[in-house]
Amino acid sequence: MTRRIVLREPTLDDQRAFLLAVRRSQALHSQWVSPPATPKQFVGFLGRMSSPDFRSFLVCTREGGEIAGVVNVSNIVMGPLRSAYLGYYAFAGFERQGLMQAGILGVVRFAFSKLKLHRLEANVQPANAASIALVRSCGFAKEGFSPRYLKIDGRWRDHERWAIRSS
Repeated sequence: MTRRIVLREPTLDDQRAFLLAVRRSQALHSQWVSPPATPKQFVGFLGRMSSPDFRSFLVCTREGGEIAGVVNVSNIVMGPLRSAYLGYYAFAGFERQGLMQAGILGVVRFAFSKLKLHRLEANVQPANAASIALVRSCGFAKEGFSPRYLKIDGRWRDHERWAIRSS
């Protein structure tokens, strides 16, 4: 981790704080991401972690232990591909403080060293300048554009493909 954050897997004990953070962050997330927003969705989110193709980490402040954001590694494929998708979001009040950069860098190190992945791909909506700056600052390179790539908040949205490789 870093001096400012701790990365840890979410647990059922996090449900209340997590859902409050999601509610507090609705305006921040609305057009970009749809995090679990109900107790049932949160339990489903935790359930996904039992699958070998999904890992999730809470980015927590070292001082106070507040949940600042989430970094997910999903659709993990081993074999010759050794690749996964990286998803992330900050919670309101914690954006633009370097906490998510530290969290993403920590998860990238974990994915390459512990999971032995070769590649991580992050898909970012072109208008999300803060997110593009974040992945760029973490060493991701733009690889392309995917029209109508992902359905968020009921709409198909274009995305830019950003990726980082272990070597």
